Amino acid sequence: MTTIQLPQLQRDVDLRAFNTFGFSARAERFLRVESLESLQQAVALARGQGWPLLVLGGGSNLVLRERLPGLVVQIALKGRSVHIDGETVLATVAAGENWHETVAWSLGQGYYGLENLALIPGTVGAAPMQNIGAYGVELEERFHSLKALDTETGAIRHFTREACAFGYRDSLFKSAQPGRYIILEVTFALSRAALPVLRYRALVDELEQHGIASPTPLDVFEAVCRIRRSKLPDPSEVGNAGSFFKNPVVAADRYRALHEAFPDIVAYPAGDAYKLAAGWLIDRCGWKGRSLGPVGVYRNQALVLVNGGGGTASDLLALADAVRASVLERFGVELEMEPRIYPA
Repeated sequence: MTTIQLPQLQRDVDLRAFNTFGFSARAERFLRVESLESLQQAVALARGQGWPLLVLGGGSNLVLRERLPGLVVQIALKGRSVHIDGETVLATVAAGENWHETVAWSLGQGYYGLENLALIPGTVGAAPMQNIGAYGVELEERFHSLKALDTETGAIRHFTREACAFGYRDSLFKSAQPGRYIILEVTFALSRAALPVLRYRALVDELEQHGIASPTPLDVFEAVCRIRRSKLPDPSEVGNAGSFFKNPVVAADRYRALHEAFPDIVAYPAGDAYKLAAGWLIDRCGWKGRSLGPVGVYRNQALVLVNGGGGTASDLLALADAVRASVLERFGVELEMEPRIYPA
C-alpha cells in the first residue's frame, strides 16, 4: 500500500487568520492546497485515516469552535478563463479566487451581471454553497455550472444549476450533502450587454442620492460598495461573518397578523409568502449595539454579530441564542443562522 506524503501538512495550527470572526480555533492538522493533485491526496489521506475533514475557503461563513479534529484543508486553487458567444460570456473561475476581486475583474473586462454582489467576503468556491445574494440578485441567477470533487468516490463531477438544488442561502452542498463535494471551479453566465438590476430600494435610493438616473454596471458596483461599507464592518478590523441570520419567511396570514400588531414591520413579498427583515426584528428587541462580553451585535446593522476581540465560538453562540430567544418571545418568529458551525 502506497503511503501518501504531504510535506506541507502542519500540526496544531491556529486558524485565527483563516476565519473572518478572528476566533482562535486550533486545527489538529492543516494543509493549504494549490493543485487538484494535492487536494486529491489530502482527501485520500483523511479518508484512509478516518479523520474528519473541513474544507476552508475564505472562512467567511463559518463559526469555528476552539478545537478542530482531523484535517483542515484550505482551498487555494487559482485561475480564470472565458468563452464568449455573442453577448453571452461563460466565465470559469477557480474556487480559491477571492469573490470580490472576481466581481471587480469581471466588471473590468466588460462582463456584466455580478456587480450587485460586490464586497461579499469569501471565495468563489463558497459562493454557490451558500447561494449568496445581495441587493436584488441571487447567485443562482448568474450561475451556469460547477465542477467538484466527490470525496466519497474520488470522481470529478459536473453540476448544472438544477443539480445544485439552490434555495434561499442554501444548496445541495450546504444542506443535503454537506462535506461530500469540494467545489473546484464555478462557471458564471454573464453578459456583454449592460442590464443593471435595480430591484432593491436601498440601491435605487443610493443611486438617486448621487444624481445617477441611468446607472451603468460600474455605478451599481460602486453604489453597492458604498452601502455595504456604511452598514457592515470590515472583517479585517472587526471580526464578523456578514449577515448572521437569514431573513425568515412567513405565510401571508402570519404576516398580516404581525403587520396588524406592528404596523412598521419591514417585509417583502416572496411568492405567496413574506420575507421579514431579520435585522428589524432584532433591532426592535433592543439588541442593536449591545454586547455580551467580547461579542456583540453591530451598532450599524443588527443582522451582524461581531467579535470585539478575544471572543470564542461559545461566546458567539450564547449571544445568538439570546437574540433568537428575544425575537421568538416578542414576535413568535424563529430565526435561523446563516453560518455553519464546525464541528457541528
